[in-house]
Amino acid sequence: MFRPEGITTYQEWDFDNFKFIIHELFLYAVAILIKLERFQQAAMLLSQRYYVPGNSDYGCNVMVSFTIFSQYMESLRCRNSRLNLRHLSLRANLLKERCQTTGIDFRYLMQADFVLFIRAELYSEGLSDRWWPEILLYIGHFPGPFEIFARAESKRYFEKIKCLFEIDSPNDFKQLLEEYKQRKRELPRWEFNSFVPAQLLNIEKLATKP
Repeated sequence: MFRPEGITTYQEWDFDNFKFIIHELFLYAVAILIKLERFQQAAMLLSQRYYVPGNSDYGCNVMVSFTIFSQYMESLRCRNSRLNLRHLSLRANLLKERCQTTGIDFRYLMQADFVLFIRAELYSEGLSDRWWPEILLYIGHFPGPFEIFARAESKRYFEKIKCLFEIDSPNDFKQLLEEYKQRKRELPRWEFNSFVPAQLLNIEKLATKP
């Protein structure tokens, strides 16, 4: 995803194809594991630190979180502008189009994107350590909670999924949600489109039933 050692002449978007594919593969890996209720395996991908040797050139930590797989792509911005496409997110469009032939329902991909977003928000170490949930652009105006959070009304099911976020109870989400409410933390937005995390999390009903 970054300049290989020894390369001195390059454009910032020369590696964008790798950025796209790696991001897509990671998103699908998490989506499939969650769909199959392999929550511990998915949690391992989210808690794992990843080695990026090139960071040492800039005095940055070489061990980073999974948010390293969410990289801005300048080439898509240029394409959108050059062709006057006026898309809110070309990357989201590509992910949605490519999903149609994978055998994985797009809602599972959106669910994974949201899980990655919330997990990153809970443990973010700064603005550069965030996961931009590209495809939540398609969430719609009146979405219900994602499947795992709807199922997590059950205390037993909540116990299964809480490893994804390294939390103990639904209350551990509430500080983050309060920061959104008070505008201390900004939500992703595509012009007038955004989403309500509390609604997608099913926060009022989590772990309220046996």
